[in-house]
Amino acid sequence: MAPRDAETDADANANAIRRQIESDPYCATLGIELAELGAGTARTRLEITDNLTNFHGTPHGGAIYSLADAAFAAASNADGETAVALETNVSYLEAVEVGTVLTATARETHDGGRTAEYEVVVADATEETDDRVATFRGRVYKP
Repeated sequence: MAPRDAETDADANANAIRRQIESDPYCATLGIELAELGAGTARTRLEITDNLTNFHGTPHGGAIYSLADAAFAAASNADGETAVALETNVSYLEAVEVGTVLTATARETHDGGRTAEYEVVVADATEETDDRVATFRGRVYKP
């Protein structure tokens, strides 16, 4: 009976975390969607629109950062334990055009107990090759 209860609790926890993340007003304003959520992993999605571009006509770095940060936040909070960012870093690799759908895939790369590290890959989801657009690393503290 315990494994079934644990699975039910895990499902309920995942659903609660999903609802919390999906109700984030900032992400909703940008159009960021939570596509997948698992233990220490998450994937977010964003279609680049005209209102997310900079004066060069390419996606604003803040939009790409926000997409990666949303995946980072989802993955680091997926287990239901509060996690807050300690530091982040992003490297922009390629520019994409309006209409491109980007995904950010986050995964835990180190669990140090009260701290953890995550890697996020932002990729062009419209390309068969999943070309990288940016990479992001972040560390969290779990109080």
